[in-house]
Amino acid sequence: MTTAYISHADCALHNPGLGHPESMARLKVIRQKLEASDLWSRLVHCEAPEVSWPAVTAVHTPAYVESIKARFPLKRNIDIDGDTTLSEFSLDAARRAAGACVHAVDLVMAHAVNNAFCAVRPPGHHACVDKAMGFCVFNNVAIAAQHAMDAYRLERVLIVDFDVHHGNGTEHAFANNPKVLMCSIFQSPLYPFSGGLDGASNMVNCPIQPGGGREAIKQAIQKHWVDAIDQFKPQLVLVSAGFDAHESDPLADLQLTTEDYGWITGFLKRVAEEYCDGKLVSTLEGGYELEALADSVYAHVEALAG
Repeated sequence: MTTAYISHADCALHNPGLGHPESMARLKVIRQKLEASDLWSRLVHCEAPEVSWPAVTAVHTPAYVESIKARFPLKRNIDIDGDTTLSEFSLDAARRAAGACVHAVDLVMAHAVNNAFCAVRPPGHHACVDKAMGFCVFNNVAIAAQHAMDAYRLERVLIVDFDVHHGNGTEHAFANNPKVLMCSIFQSPLYPFSGGLDGASNMVNCPIQPGGGREAIKQAIQKHWVDAIDQFKPQLVLVSAGFDAHESDPLADLQLTTEDYGWITGFLKRVAEEYCDGKLVSTLEGGYELEALADSVYAHVEALAG
């Protein structure tokens, strides 16, 4: 099993400011954890390219994209949302983050690798087609999904989101799109207070009550995801991999452990192997307790790499 690790130094330079949970240290601790293991040498290392603007505007409105571009160059940080801050290098980082996901799709579709993990920031799954939200500027996984459909004429793309916060931006992009099935687990109630059970038919939302852990999530996956995925038969699996449902994470109240991210990843890997020759692309979303983040990403990547 060949796994690509895709990142770029620009992603580490996005600086929302002192004390912000989505800190510059997140990618540093992930890399340090992986480099200290023999797993690092088994990965295929790739630098993330800058995403093309047409790939971005295939998901986001041109007006929104222009509103972001027009703010640069920046001399000081500015807030574009109650939680989302742009700094001097944020546009570079956001283009690399989305570019990593597009490049990962190209790699797995060309059978150059079996799967890929994109160690990038800023995250993306809260970014709606016309606005930034929740630390997110461009919706990385949505841009990757749209690229897969446009460039490779895929008819069935599965997006799985296991971040503790509902991926409202991804749902906003693809609700009622028959080419996309989105399966998600998330704490509810919790920001962004979306992800209702009465949503679009291609959205399999599984809200988990505060305090829920492995068993609650396993039951939700078995009850709601398995049949939906089997009927859909994806040609590509994309993962919004948030690690903030960890019991140590300060921003939520779910109780997953580091080991749980290994079995979730194993499940998704088996799905990809059964339906689409193992083609899976994962991208980093949340995860804000640094030690738990590094350990959980390690478990995730180790499971991907087999």
